[in-house]
Amino acid sequence: MDTARVDSWLWAIRVYKTRSAATTACRAGHVRVNGDKVKAAQQIRVGDELRIRIAGFDRILIVRQLLVKRVGAPVAALAYEDRTPEREPKAALGLRDRGAGRPTKRERRDIDKLRGRNDDRLT
Repeated sequence: MDTARVDSWLWAIRVYKTRSAATTACRAGHVRVNGDKVKAAQQIRVGDELRIRIAGFDRILIVRQLLVKRVGAPVAALAYEDRTPEREPKAALGLRDRGAGRPTKRERRDIDKLRGRNDDRLT
């Protein structure tokens, strides 16, 4: 076996919970093989680079082993090389504790400063 369908491979290595979710991602254009958007039936080979958009960021995987059946997580992790760059941590912007009530005028202005908003109506 020297090729495999991209949707079944993504399902087999546990990127997606179901094969139909992998197929839907391919149809939506969230999966690229070597820089090109692909359909679910696209054949992939060892050494191909896959870019998968998940939750607003790209995950970059290099195919090391072809799988068509779902396997355990430790075996699945050996089938690809993850070259995804580290994500920058996002700072919590003006989050209030649940049940803290409405913010006071001063707290609201501080929250607006943190979020980068300015109210030009009052100045």
